[in-house]
Amino acid sequence: MHTTSATLLIIDDDDVVRASLAAYLEDSGFHVLQAANGLQGLEVFHAESPDLVICDLRMPQVDGLELIRRINALHVETPVIVVSGAGVMSDAVEALRLGAADYLIKPLADLAVLEHSVHRALDRANLRLENQRYRNELETANRELQASLHLLQEDQNAGRQVQMNMLPVTPWQADGLNFAHQIIPSLYLSGDFVDYFRVDDSRIAFYLADVSGHGASSAFITVLLKFMTTRLLYESRRTGSLPDFKPSEVLGHINRGLINCNLGKHVTMLGGVIDQTNNRLTYSIGGHLPLPVLYSEGQARYLEGRGLPVGLFVDAQYNDLELELPETFSLTLLSDGILDLLPGDTLKDKETLLPQLISTAGGTLDGLRKAFGLANLGDMPDDIALLVLSRNLA
Repeated sequence: MHTTSATLLIIDDDDVVRASLAAYLEDSGFHVLQAANGLQGLEVFHAESPDLVICDLRMPQVDGLELIRRINALHVETPVIVVSGAGVMSDAVEALRLGAADYLIKPLADLAVLEHSVHRALDRANLRLENQRYRNELETANRELQASLHLLQEDQNAGRQVQMNMLPVTPWQADGLNFAHQIIPSLYLSGDFVDYFRVDDSRIAFYLADVSGHGASSAFITVLLKFMTTRLLYESRRTGSLPDFKPSEVLGHINRGLINCNLGKHVTMLGGVIDQTNNRLTYSIGGHLPLPVLYSEGQARYLEGRGLPVGLFVDAQYNDLELELPETFSLTLLSDGILDLLPGDTLKDKETLLPQLISTAGGTLDGLRKAFGLANLGDMPDDIALLVLSRNLA
């Protein structure tokens, strides 16, 4: 909520002061309610649930200090600003101790001081509410992930279902971008994993990860990846560092986390962030092959990039690369298990063929399923993961 759309309640037994404050704040864009004493103010507070209260200290029936106590008991998140002519230090200290957001002394020579105090108190209240929501989301995610770990350890069947439930919805659309994925495990549980999610109103992040090994031990790491990225996103929001939510820093964060866990596993992965305000993709490579393939105007090519695997080297550094996205495109991310499906004697032969197949498939997941014959696979030596994001493809 923008602060100038907020509802304010002014409680003051001085009609002239109350009216002048209300007129000024209404001109500033606020919706203002008024009450002539503390008791009436509490009735209005109950009925209207304002976003902020401005009150005098010296009032009949219910004074300002008692008003602060009762408002805190009803709704502790509602800020209260005291505007008093008393000017007694002990009153100011007591009001602030009870939780008042600010204490201003009448007469106010410049009402802009009050408006500034209102904006600041509302911003702080909104930030507290936002942080509480993020904490609740993180606690929920932690509980779900802890349950996921327990199920993975106790029951393979339940573990597979849990792992599938951690994957994002497919297909998924967001502001003209389309995301779709498929994971085919070589065993009952997969060491490959994909995810995509909003960073904020203008940015969407995604990644594909291939954990070393197969089965339950590798699937355990996919749960850990989900936890680490969820926690990193929460911490970035909480600390206000979202503008620096860079793929290279995400890979570095996961690298340190895996090394500290000492689980004997590493991951090859690639991740990116699409900023729709400037139509740019920022991405980072963590030892992953094959590289992402960009398809546009009937042509497919690998993106550039290199980097060390994630979770092996303490001093590993990861770089961000940027690309302006075409108006119509698809970007295909694949785990190296897909190379086992391609003809060719050498890795170079297979990698040369891959963009051609993606071009033939029209850059779509359905086309890739047909091109690779995914519906008719037998036993596979490795997990296979495909993630395709696109825009304006027919």
